[in-house]
Amino acid sequence: MSAIKRSFLFLQGPCSPLFAKIADRLKNHGHAVHRINFNGGDAVYWAPRKATCFRGKLETLPEFLEAIWAKHQITDQLLFGDCRPVHKAAASRAGDFGIRTHVMECGYFRPFWITLELEGVNGHSLLPKNPDWFIDAGKRLPKSAPAHPFRSSFTKQAAYDVLYHLAGIINPVFFPHYKSHVPVSAAVEYACYIRRFSLQRLRKQQEAQSVSTLVNADSPFYLLPLQLNSDAQIIHHSPFHDMSEVISFVMRSFAQHAPVNTQLVIKNHPLDIGLINYRKLIAKLVRQFDLAGRILYFETGLIDGLIKHAAGMVTVNSTSGCAALELDCPTIALADPVYNLPGLTFQGNLDDFWTAYTKPDRRLFDYFRKTVMYSTQINGNLYSQPGTLLAAENAVRVLEAEKTPLETLL
Repeated sequence: MSAIKRSFLFLQGPCSPLFAKIADRLKNHGHAVHRINFNGGDAVYWAPRKATCFRGKLETLPEFLEAIWAKHQITDQLLFGDCRPVHKAAASRAGDFGIRTHVMECGYFRPFWITLELEGVNGHSLLPKNPDWFIDAGKRLPKSAPAHPFRSSFTKQAAYDVLYHLAGIINPVFFPHYKSHVPVSAAVEYACYIRRFSLQRLRKQQEAQSVSTLVNADSPFYLLPLQLNSDAQIIHHSPFHDMSEVISFVMRSFAQHAPVNTQLVIKNHPLDIGLINYRKLIAKLVRQFDLAGRILYFETGLIDGLIKHAAGMVTVNSTSGCAALELDCPTIALADPVYNLPGLTFQGNLDDFWTAYTKPDRRLFDYFRKTVMYSTQINGNLYSQPGTLLAAENAVRVLEAEKTPLETLL
């Protein structure tokens, strides 16, 4: 237990009880805990604990935060996702007031890890872009402890999400100015999920056979895993507006520069809601770029089996890039994720990647993974009962330490 008692402010968390569990542990350790609710879902997962409600317009939030920081002498704040509109002011201004910002996100490595990083994640990460730093740090660190596994339930995750959005029915009265960072309403999202998953059942067997034929053939192929259009990685940390633009960019380059005996496999994100008809878009681009017979599109299946047999992967900044590097798959990142390092990813342009790619440096990746796991990852998850209990325990260990693991290395 830390001897230094601090004052923690909790902002928006995931659609689950995780933040409440972390807060209860911090409070039991003698730290002060405070909370701002921005909508009905926040209130539901924090109840019955006390909280301050922000009911104003977004432009008044900085002043509101400054008052909360001063009133409660906040030393640390915890938030999920540093690019949400309700978090931008908190993340960008807290340092001026001597407040440490701890940002939580889905893990850089899956499935048993969550990212908990000081000041920012992904494109805002403090992790250096120097391969030598990872080698030096990795040499000093002990062997990474294995993940404590647990079962994750999509049903429970869906139930938490539904409850969070059902609680939003009170927003017009109690939080009249709240606007979600999600681009579509929950009703539209759920309807799209039902439609897409229903169609997937029809395609699953056929696509599994197509994948089997692909990986057993002699023809080399490249892999393009799609990300969500609503992902902060695309909106805030990439040069692209959406995945349609990414698909067009990659297919054009593939048509002009990839060897004629190769194929490009485009794999949709498992949580895409299906608002955009990628199959139709790809068919149009196949005609436009004269790529008949060279493009495959899959909605279903696991990506690891494709990565293992791919000649290379093209990604914007997806965490699947980490999986590709772990499986020794040549990878190019079209943005600048934490793993975009000389020796790990291809550092030239996409036009050259198709013929000049190289495999990642295994030694560098091992040091990179060990360092990232130590400095930014905690074992646990956002939704399952054992996963959230484990995450809360590990998060508190990081939050109440005098220095975060990353600070000890920098």
